[in-house]
Amino acid sequence: MDFIGGYEKTWYLDNESLNKERAMIRKRILDPNRIRRIDGGFSFIPHRFISDGFLSSLDQKELLLYLFLILVSDRHGLSFYSYDSICSLLQLNLGQYIEARDGLMEKDLIAFDGTIFQVLDLPSKPKEGSTAKLVLDSDRGQDPAAIAQQIQLSLADAGHA
Repeated sequence: MDFIGGYEKTWYLDNESLNKERAMIRKRILDPNRIRRIDGGFSFIPHRFISDGFLSSLDQKELLLYLFLILVSDRHGLSFYSYDSICSLLQLNLGQYIEARDGLMEKDLIAFDGTIFQVLDLPSKPKEGSTAKLVLDSDRGQDPAAIAQQIQLSLADAGHA
């Protein structure tokens, strides 16, 4: 039953000993005037993201960047925010951004070509790390964030930052 006043849903709780227990969870709409609707854009996170352990495989910065990329992506998972916009909006410094982005690529959750991000369909299981790399002709040679980080590091080494 799915209606404004509430509905019932059956949940099956699975414990460690694989004994299944049936529990009835009675849900009801708490504020009928504020029910979420799809107006315009739409983002989603598959339930497997939680149930298969992807959420717990990410650190805080990776999770923040991943959720941001989901929110701003189109129906194919594509977005093209620049690193400086992402850093500003998420309040990340350049090193945190690069570490989070590279971590998401290593975990096979996103692809990045130096300009465009693609949130990928979830792999079969969470990865601690893989051989995923930037999709660039030269290793990070065209990545604006990596170039900016190298300039900042060079200036800091020279005592100018």
